[in-house]
Amino acid sequence: MQNNFSLAIHGGAGTLLKGQMTPEKEAAYKNALQVALDTGYSILEQKGTSLDAVEAAVKILEDSPLFNAGKGSVFTAEGTHEMDAAIMEGKELKAGAVSLITGIKNPVRLARDVMEKSEHVFLAGTGAMEFAKEHHHDILSSDYFYDELRYQQWQALKGSDSFQLDHSAKKDSKFGTVGAVACDVFGTVAAATSTGGMTNKKWGRVGDSPMIGSGNYANNKTCAVSCTGSGEFFIRGVVAYDVSCLMEYKEMSLSEAASEVIMHRVLKLGGDGGLIAVDAQGNIAMPFNTEGMYRGLKTSTGESKISIYKE
Repeated sequence: MQNNFSLAIHGGAGTLLKGQMTPEKEAAYKNALQVALDTGYSILEQKGTSLDAVEAAVKILEDSPLFNAGKGSVFTAEGTHEMDAAIMEGKELKAGAVSLITGIKNPVRLARDVMEKSEHVFLAGTGAMEFAKEHHHDILSSDYFYDELRYQQWQALKGSDSFQLDHSAKKDSKFGTVGAVACDVFGTVAAATSTGGMTNKKWGRVGDSPMIGSGNYANNKTCAVSCTGSGEFFIRGVVAYDVSCLMEYKEMSLSEAASEVIMHRVLKLGGDGGLIAVDAQGNIAMPFNTEGMYRGLKTSTGESKISIYKE
């Protein structure tokens, strides 16, 4: 008897108001999400692993300039791009993460290499870059990551002490982190998350995305989670693991646990954002407390949809 399998993806949460985006822009986002969803789902359909599925889906989103990850990463205060990513599987709780890396086309692939080809979980900065070179990851020039819209966002803040979360009210364009969660036919869950951080960020700031338990987590006993939002609050709330804990210790369902964390706990701390989660039965939850969240899901029970705004 094979398990129900499913995949959910997100491209960030934030001030996404209906009518603010041109129909062309909206179509472009939906199309990019659809390609990522179909790519990951086809792996699950062929009895592939949830780990392969989430990595493949996130790579597609990293390759799109529409999202703040990989190619579409925002500018730091120094005018560079610093990216973070994490990946985790729920069977043996294996995980890999990288932070403060530059020039890497697919940070999620590097995170997976950390998981599978090193004794470690989390590598950052110059060390992570050395590891990347040793494992033959191409280091691309900054031209690849240049995006006019991102550059203008940075110019507006440059030289000031303010920074901008990718989904703050001041902006009308691209939003943060990307991520994917999946459950495969074997009942194993996995999560992957990737981001370009905050515009004009300083001092090597790291958000929740690469932190196992905060922005990314997977455990077959409970669920797999990928978060997006105001990272500082997601770190303080250990959000991804909190969803798992509520399921494990309070015996909440996936949707109850995810909703409790996003609709109550994160808000209480003063944070906003959302998450996507899947449990080992293939159930999916995608709560967010912002105006919108780029998201999509596809399940073996026949459900398939892409959404941007509140239902």
